[in-house]
Amino acid sequence: MYRNRLAVLMVAGFLGASANAKGPELPDSEAVNKLLSEAKTMAFQLKEDAVAMEAFNRMNVSWEAHAVAIGEIRDHVNVLGRQHGKLAEARGFAAPWQKTAIDRILPFIDELGGYTSAVIEHLNDNPKRIFTAEYRDYLEANADYATDLAAMIAQFVDYGKAKQRLVNLTDDLELPLQ
Repeated sequence: MYRNRLAVLMVAGFLGASANAKGPELPDSEAVNKLLSEAKTMAFQLKEDAVAMEAFNRMNVSWEAHAVAIGEIRDHVNVLGRQHGKLAEARGFAAPWQKTAIDRILPFIDELGGYTSAVIEHLNDNPKRIFTAEYRDYLEANADYATDLAAMIAQFVDYGKAKQRLVNLTDDLELPLQ
């Protein structure tokens, strides 16, 4: 009985030491990968609408068209915010790189929410003044943040796919994963 306890303590000590050396690494969560892929699609839609609205500055588009476009952008930002909430709930099961992705998305959503609100307030207060420098700056910032967010999420999704391809190749070739 004493030997069994000693063996258990030795194994526990070894596992604890190896876990502390590198830390336990969780495998990629398929649920988080799916949520990130969905966020990628949502972010792309947001980017397309924000870039199109920013182009309104170079066209003769009515303030009503601006109002419709910013309403769609607001809806996209809200949907992405809810998606981030789902990602945050799944964070405990995420691999380290997935946690990094989740953490990096929120600041972009916050900035987009701020600029989207600024555009809405400007339109509510000054519907006939859609060609001011301040308003153009809001639209440009929205387009820039949306473009950067879509690119970042796409890169994380691509990273996850490349990582999975490496794991599959390693398994197929019966090589140790390094």
